[in-house]
Amino acid sequence: MSGETSGAAARLNELLAEAGLSPLAEEQVRHFETYCSLFIRWNARLNLSAIRDEQAILRRHFVESIACARAIPAGVAALLDFGSGAGLPGIPIALCRPEIAVTLAESQGKKAAFLQEAVRVLEIGANVHSGRAELLTRTFDCVTLRAVDRMPQAVKAAAKLVAPGGWLALMTTRSEMSAFETAAGPAFSWQRIIDLPDATQRVIALGMRERRSG
Repeated sequence: MSGETSGAAARLNELLAEAGLSPLAEEQVRHFETYCSLFIRWNARLNLSAIRDEQAILRRHFVESIACARAIPAGVAALLDFGSGAGLPGIPIALCRPEIAVTLAESQGKKAAFLQEAVRVLEIGANVHSGRAELLTRTFDCVTLRAVDRMPQAVKAAAKLVAPGGWLALMTTRSEMSAFETAAGPAFSWQRIIDLPDATQRVIALGMRERRSG
C-alpha cells in the first residue's frame, strides 16, 4: 500500500468523522483506497466526473455515497443504481452493505467498462447492466439515482422499477424535490429526507412505493 493511498484512506475516515458518520472498517478502507485510485486513473481518460481533486472526490462523492449506503433501509436485498456513471452511489453501497445485491446500470459503453473493471478489481458481488436501465424487466427493492441526465424523466422511469413496498432513493437538492415527487407519482410516500454532510441543499430523499392489495 503506497503512502499516498494510505493517506487518502485516513482522510476519508477523517471526513466521515467531521460529517458525524462512523468510520469505515479496515477492510472497507482498503477497498475504498483501491476504488479511489482506480477512479482517478480512469477519470483522467474518460471524464467520469468533473471533480478531479482527490480531497473533493472523497468529500463529495465518497462521503455522500457512504451516507446514502447507510440510509438505505434494512431488508433491502436487491438494489439498482440507475445511471450509475462512475458507480456512485452503487459501488459504495456494495462495499458498505454486502448483504445487498447491487446492479449498476449504465448506458454509456466506456463508463460501463469502468464499472466492469471496478467490480473485478474490488471483487464485489455487483452486476453491471451495460445498457439503458429503463429496458430492465425486473423490479428491485430499492432504486438509487444521483446526478442523472434529464433527472425528472429518469425519476419517472426509475419509479417503475421499484417493487411494491420498495424504495426510491434520490440524491438531490431540497429545491428539486417537489418536481421529483411529482415525477415519481402518487404511489410513493416520502418517508425521510436526510441532509447530506457538509451540504446546505443536498439531501437523500427516501420514498416508499405502496404495496398492492389483494
